[in-house]
Amino acid sequence: MGTNHSGNTIRKNIFLTGAPSAGKTTVIKKLLRLLDRPAQGFYTEEEKNDGRRVGFMMNSLDGRRGYLAHQDIRSEFSIRRYGVSVDNIDSIAADSIIPKDNTIIVLDEIGTMECYSEHFRRMAIRALDSPNIVVGTVALGGDDFIKSIKERADIDIIEVTPSNRNALPDVIARKIKALKEGFRPR
Repeated sequence: MGTNHSGNTIRKNIFLTGAPSAGKTTVIKKLLRLLDRPAQGFYTEEEKNDGRRVGFMMNSLDGRRGYLAHQDIRSEFSIRRYGVSVDNIDSIAADSIIPKDNTIIVLDEIGTMECYSEHFRRMAIRALDSPNIVVGTVALGGDDFIKSIKERADIDIIEVTPSNRNALPDVIARKIKALKEGFRPR
């Protein structure tokens, strides 16, 4: 974790929070088109069948896809009617956020389902502790692990609302540009 010339902690990890369906992932996907350097990581999307949500798909930025959770998955871990695939969390989400040089890490999301994986928790901390800028989403509520992420001194949390969600991709792109300029050696 770095400090600026004033000795203040640099908040290089930018996270969105908000109610379900507030548009957090949409902001992340729009932001990806604005980035001027490589990104790695993953985002999640709802999967619907006849207008009804049936599961959640994880999509890594390098092209891997798999269910985070689905109503047809049988697992020791579940939330409501969705069984959670810890194997997919480990092999898609967790592995996609292992820091690489000079990339922006996209971490959508640090939520209850993802946190069933110990490997994911370790890789999330590794990404946040790395010199990489991390852009992600975090659950509004959450367990002690999620709360500890939101309390980090190096994290900037922005709540997504209907009134700000369209402007946020540009706002975050400007924050990233300012962070990159601040990281340049003098």
